[in-house]
Amino acid sequence: MQQNLQQNKGLVQNVFNSVFDKYDLMNDLMSFGIHRLWKKELIYMMNPIYKQKLIDVGSGTGDVAKLYSEATKNNSEILCIDPNIKMIGNGKKKLQKYKNIRWKKSSAEKLSVNNNLFDFYTISFGLRNTKNLNKSISEAYRVLKKGGRFLCLEFSKIENSNLNFLYKKYSKIIPLLGNLVVGDKKPYEYLLKSIDEFPNQHQLLEIMKKNGFKNCHYRNLSGGIVAIHSGWKI
Repeated sequence: MQQNLQQNKGLVQNVFNSVFDKYDLMNDLMSFGIHRLWKKELIYMMNPIYKQKLIDVGSGTGDVAKLYSEATKNNSEILCIDPNIKMIGNGKKKLQKYKNIRWKKSSAEKLSVNNNLFDFYTISFGLRNTKNLNKSISEAYRVLKKGGRFLCLEFSKIENSNLNFLYKKYSKIIPLLGNLVVGDKKPYEYLLKSIDEFPNQHQLLEIMKKNGFKNCHYRNLSGGIVAIHSGWKI
């Protein structure tokens, strides 16, 4: 399944080239810091143990990798994947003390790693930015070990009409905030449009199932502003 907005050549790269140095600050401002709780919930759902290998795709500056490492007492192997070299640079600097975390530039649709390597695959607010959902989820399936688990934390569809009304009103402020903090509102106009065009919770479940994942389910957070989707390679 292609995502039409992301087909525009260079669009996503230009978005992250524009915001990479203020990425963490804007995440905190836009979500009032709640994105950190969402990521902690992701780790809680995983319940990782020592020496389990994680590939974190669309890592950004490594928030999920850091939480995973700390949950395993830094006794785990973590590979952070991101298509944007500037984001990787920020992540390396931020997490330089974590010697168990490696970084690689690659796309979700074509991961430059071998088959059947990882116990967990995570992608947080990154699946929405890929050009092809089927290819991205198929690659997740390929690199996981048998018994491995796919988890996706992503913006989703709010199921309460009153909350959805308030969220839509608030969303209109985000490009203005981006213009104030980053000096450019266009990346945040893209953000809102990409959220609107992304599949809903049930549609994403079906895409996961079509690409081989079993025991698929999702959990809404904050009323469906975001959702965590989970599936297993059996």
